[in-house]
Amino acid sequence: MGFEIVFVLVAAFGAGVIDAMAGGGGLVQLPALFAAYPTAPHTTLLGTGKLAGFAGTTSAIFRFVRHVSIDWKLVLPAAVGAFVAALVGAWIATSIPPDRFRAMVPVLLTLVLAYTLLHKDFGLQHRPRGQGRRGRALAAAGAGVIGLYDGFFGPGTGSFLVFLFVRGFGLDFLHASASAKIVNATTNIAALILFGLTGELLWLLGLAMAVCNVAGAQVGSHLAIRRGSGFVRVVFLLVVGSLIAKTAWDALAALP
Repeated sequence: MGFEIVFVLVAAFGAGVIDAMAGGGGLVQLPALFAAYPTAPHTTLLGTGKLAGFAGTTSAIFRFVRHVSIDWKLVLPAAVGAFVAALVGAWIATSIPPDRFRAMVPVLLTLVLAYTLLHKDFGLQHRPRGQGRRGRALAAAGAGVIGLYDGFFGPGTGSFLVFLFVRGFGLDFLHASASAKIVNATTNIAALILFGLTGELLWLLGLAMAVCNVAGAQVGSHLAIRRGSGFVRVVFLLVVGSLIAKTAWDALAALP
């Protein structure tokens, strides 16, 4: 087994741990793929990463739903909106490289980080709201915007979804993370379908990464359930801060 494969598999495990708790697994997984296979088409690497991410996210969902109550009336419309939008985003990615949009990501993540830091009790109490028809429509629209981004580019999607459920619907970080996993799974499968139909994925590598991602997701979801929302909030802040640094560096490196 070559060094590149070992490097990517270790990254997939770490991504699974992080993503199950607070989103942001793409912070680890995508850069590892692009570093290990610099000459591969970006759609091939994005699709391969989605395969691993879908497996890990789905395994985390099974653990979460046994321990955390899910508001399916809120989550399902969000999942449908995100799925459709992610298909569109993945289709865009097949024709337009995402490099020119890199600068937007650290700016948006900085706003998320600042808001969370300024509101000390943000996401610590579970006070659901907006479960009516209007709330479900807003969930579908908000998740749709994030799903479009996930299909097109991806890093930070889980963190954006967690923020949406906490800020928009009053969930605590634990419930928001569980809900975000369900929506994120639909965006992963949408992008995977389109990338699989339009490009050549690294199927064997992706399946091996999926096994590692699942193992990491089980560790991460176990920690989140056992330690609660306060712990998930801390991990969320660390992940978002790291995403800001990484995406800002990528945006500067891409400048001519």
